[in-house]
Amino acid sequence: MVRVRRPSPQTAAVLSTLAAAGAGWSHGYDLCRVLGLKAGTVYPILIRLAERGLVETSWETGPPRGRPARHRYRLSPDGAELARALAEPSPARAVARVVPRTT
Repeated sequence: MVRVRRPSPQTAAVLSTLAAAGAGWSHGYDLCRVLGLKAGTVYPILIRLAERGLVETSWETGPPRGRPARHRYRLSPDGAELARALAEPSPARAVARVVPRTT
């Protein structure tokens, strides 16, 4: 049986932010700034998501003069599906919020 792990909160935040951008491209630096996460957290997440086919990557074409081209990221169809699934509340979590635990 294959075990499916839920993504870390940081990975879920990256997926959610990319989902909010829709089909548009995002830059890693912008994701760091929006999420308040360091590059050492965001870029490894983006690499893992790209390796799993959840994020599409591309080099920026025609960068402004005086700066190098940047890598761009956006969700693939599979990544968008995962982001939607993560945004939906799970029944177990919904019950946990409604029914207090007794100890």
